[in-house]
Amino acid sequence: MNELYQQLCNANYVADKSLCFSLQMMNSVNRPLLIEGEAGVGKTAVAQALAKAQSTELIRLQCYEGLDAQSAVYEWNYAKQLMWINIQQKQQDAATLDHVFSREFLLERPLLKAITQSKAPVLLIDEIDRADEAFEAYLLELLSEFQVSIPEYGTITATTEPSVILTSNASRELSDALRRRCLYHYLDFPDKVRESEIINASMPDINEKLTSQIVQFIQLLRKQDLVKRPGIAETLDWSAALLNMKVNDLTEAVDQVLHSLGCVLKTSDDRQHINQEKVSQLLAAVR
Repeated sequence: MNELYQQLCNANYVADKSLCFSLQMMNSVNRPLLIEGEAGVGKTAVAQALAKAQSTELIRLQCYEGLDAQSAVYEWNYAKQLMWINIQQKQQDAATLDHVFSREFLLERPLLKAITQSKAPVLLIDEIDRADEAFEAYLLELLSEFQVSIPEYGTITATTEPSVILTSNASRELSDALRRRCLYHYLDFPDKVRESEIINASMPDINEKLTSQIVQFIQLLRKQDLVKRPGIAETLDWSAALLNMKVNDLTEAVDQVLHSLGCVLKTSDDRQHINQEKVSQLLAAVR
């Protein structure tokens, strides 16, 4: 597990022991890993870092409402099929249906592409909760058997079995059938120590005092009554902005803090709630 932790660190991802253990189990038992958590906690970045750590390709399927097999699994190249049929007709050669629906005319979308690579990739099925239950059901064959059934062609079995990571923001309840086929990990917002490590990994030139103050402020901000709590990406954006403004101490830069909150607060309600008075109160608790 220490080796995996170091590999992820080298890929610029600071993981906790629990996440490393879940990733190790995923690889050892060859089961998909469902990572659930609020938006902004770094779920997508786990797959990106794992692919980099394993020196393999990351294949990403971004889920959305109405996602279907043509967008996610495969599609027939109808233009190429029609062109081939026309050529055969001009040559007075009967175009057979079997050849029209051969691999030559098959377009691989992310799910099919992921199981036909010579080197096993990392397959990221991002925000599965955005897709509907019908698509979830379609995934079950792939997640269980690592194969895809195409009515006109047949079954394509995996050349290599990818490491599969599914992410969910828990915007809807996922089916029991999907959950049964996956290992599970809940990824929470980082604690102070890990968030400091994340900032330092991304910005090695930042001073220790400012890092500590940023983390304290962000952790206090997440405890406020917000529509959208700031995630790790917001922490890093804000840290970069403060460095650019030459801020070395938050308690001595109230105006810069107030005017730069657009990096971490992403709704009008949150921006109005965290006003100058609230900022001063939060900074008073920062050392």
